[in-house]
Amino acid sequence: MTVDKIASIRARVQGLLEERGDRQPLLDTDSLFFSGRLDSLAATHLMMLLEETFGIDLAAADFDVTRLDSLAEIEAFVSETQG
Repeated sequence: MTVDKIASIRARVQGLLEERGDRQPLLDTDSLFFSGRLDSLAATHLMMLLEETFGIDLAAADFDVTRLDSLAEIEAFVSETQG
């Protein structure tokens, strides 16, 4: 994955956190959903951002949002889906 794509993912996730008043530092392995930093509405927003930005289709019935619980997991998922 390119540095630009990684920076884009980080900026978008940080933006979601800031919209919710969370300005704490975000490490690659920090939990986003299990920790409560993002909720189900934010998960939907994040999924839409990934679909729009990277052309990823997340409509599959077997998609599990827990695959997006940290920056590292999001980056790995985007890399995996884009080959």
